[in-house]
Amino acid sequence: MRHVSATDYHDIARPEHPQLSPDGERVAFVRKVPKDDESYEATVHVVPADGSGEPRRFTVDEGVDSDPRWSPSGDRLAFVSTRGEDDDRPQLWVMPADGGEARQVTEVPGGVSAPVWSPDGERIAFVQATTEEEREAELDLSIADEEEYERETPDPRVVDRLVYRQLARYIDGTRGHVYVADVESGDVERLTDGDYDHGSPSWSDETTLYYTSKRTEDPDDNVYVDVFAYDTDAGEEERVLQTTGWGTDLAVAGDGRVVYARTPEDRTSMRQTDLELFDPESGETTVLTADLDRTVGAVGFQWDPAEEFVHFVTPDEGDFVCRRVDDAGAAVEVVAGDGHITDISAGDEAVAFAKSEWDHPGDVFIARGEETTRLTELNADYLADVEVGEPEELRFESDDGVEVQGWVLTPPDFDPEETYPLAVEIHGGPHAMWSTTGTMWHEFQTLAARGYVVFWSNPRGSTGYGESFAMAIERDWGDVTMTDVMAGAELVADRDYVDAENAFVTGGSFGGFMTGWIVGHTDFFEGAVAQRGVYDLSSFYGSTDAFKLVEWDFGATPWEDPEFLWEQSPVAHAANATTPTLVVHSDNDFRVPVNNGEMFYLFLKKNGVDTRLVRYPREGHELSRSGEPGHVVDRIERITRWFDGYSDHHDVPPALERGDDGLSAGGDENDEE
Repeated sequence: MRHVSATDYHDIARPEHPQLSPDGERVAFVRKVPKDDESYEATVHVVPADGSGEPRRFTVDEGVDSDPRWSPSGDRLAFVSTRGEDDDRPQLWVMPADGGEARQVTEVPGGVSAPVWSPDGERIAFVQATTEEEREAELDLSIADEEEYERETPDPRVVDRLVYRQLARYIDGTRGHVYVADVESGDVERLTDGDYDHGSPSWSDETTLYYTSKRTEDPDDNVYVDVFAYDTDAGEEERVLQTTGWGTDLAVAGDGRVVYARTPEDRTSMRQTDLELFDPESGETTVLTADLDRTVGAVGFQWDPAEEFVHFVTPDEGDFVCRRVDDAGAAVEVVAGDGHITDISAGDEAVAFAKSEWDHPGDVFIARGEETTRLTELNADYLADVEVGEPEELRFESDDGVEVQGWVLTPPDFDPEETYPLAVEIHGGPHAMWSTTGTMWHEFQTLAARGYVVFWSNPRGSTGYGESFAMAIERDWGDVTMTDVMAGAELVADRDYVDAENAFVTGGSFGGFMTGWIVGHTDFFEGAVAQRGVYDLSSFYGSTDAFKLVEWDFGATPWEDPEFLWEQSPVAHAANATTPTLVVHSDNDFRVPVNNGEMFYLFLKKNGVDTRLVRYPREGHELSRSGEPGHVVDRIERITRWFDGYSDHHDVPPALERGDDGLSAGGDENDEE
């Protein structure tokens, strides 16, 4: 069997958006796989829910499909797709459940997201981002009669919002509004208006649609989220409740009971999210997860068809598990676990979900009671040809007496009598959690296949271990996290088969911050790759769409406590660094703008550190997870080459291994962007 390589990324398919049919007999999902160096193929597939057959492709490979949704009667399947001539705007499509031609329902300028069928199956609500000018001209309802309609890019851009760009794009005056499309006629009606964002549409009955909106004070500067009920017959909305949090989904029962997420307003980024239920008949609110010391995902929770239980996903000590709770909050129980569960779809006594595990990068499963059935093997042919290693779980004690969970992955053909270099990976967030799989499956396996012992962990600040564990890094991202990471790294480095003199470190986002912090505080590592990191907290605060993270995690602003934020930033300690460090960033990263990478690189360069800055054009903060396939491969190859170039275990000149040969997947021209 051959070993996993960086280029294998092109061969790995992953499932998204599983949806259990109303009769419980089929599961629709999206199969996503790289198509070429620039794009992905994403098509809807359908598989029998009893595990009796193979999945069949339901849509043709034209554009990128997402969000399949069964009609209430199960006779039709709606989905969102970018198919069409020269149009990358996702539109709403519907096709018969037994197959046939798909029919386009919408042609709107802002694209379609969050589609949801009305209970009678006649309409579909959705969200699109539109400009005031489009709404005034009613172009937001249809651009069918407008030849090659394109929004004009403002020149110059005039900014009057705190948050004016997100992900990898500028907002440019758009706001998210709620629309309803008639499935048969294709007529589109806008339900909301104004200079506010709306989201999470959810029907209660045929004429009542719930949604969220941020309308309190400056919406960009607080976490207040209002929930509204809209009467489609009367054309009137009513404010139902207000919650707090960075984002929220809704699950609305037929009798108007609303389940929503709430995260405390104080120090929001570090606090756990609970599910609450509001009963309009009694006027009472119940915290459904009050006794669960785990944070709830802010999206994806839902009622079962009987509207007795709410299903949701939580991180839990290295697993992402599906739980359910009754409408009284009396009992929380695990429905499915042992892996990395993402999307879920609840049916009668069954839950369909996408899950990855250490031995596969993702498939569709269904759980019925205590029985779980695997419905797909999307990567069976690929996995039959490669050797995949099983990680070893560690539970170790940091210097502060805190137990930390981590994992070790050894190379293929591992020989305990030999010695291997060590690669330490650090997760982002900081309030996130790693498992043995998920989006990092391919990267971990690739590093191991290149001959590295790979170590990763969930240090303090991580979710999945209770609120106090997540809050332990308050006002101290660097030293506390470094204590835990280094305790694990040194423990693994002490093993006889690990060459402690050849240890390397990398991480992205907060993991990039920690990589920068570590090289400024220790010479333990022979090489480092700092990716899309926060290196200067003040400049990050002034350029990110997530400036509240600094206020919440550090309790400071640059004008109130500049010295403190400087000392807590990796660039403040860059003069102490000696570790050769590759800095990787994306040109359109608006979560951690590229000026942070430029600053860290320049500081290292000026202080004589062997360094290089690699910038990826067209990419945003999600490069490692959903960037252009060629760039994803190139990034992993550059990490391994940088490590190889400074490792005694590889007989290649360091200059060549750092990429000076120009043989990377994306070409060395990326270095000059």
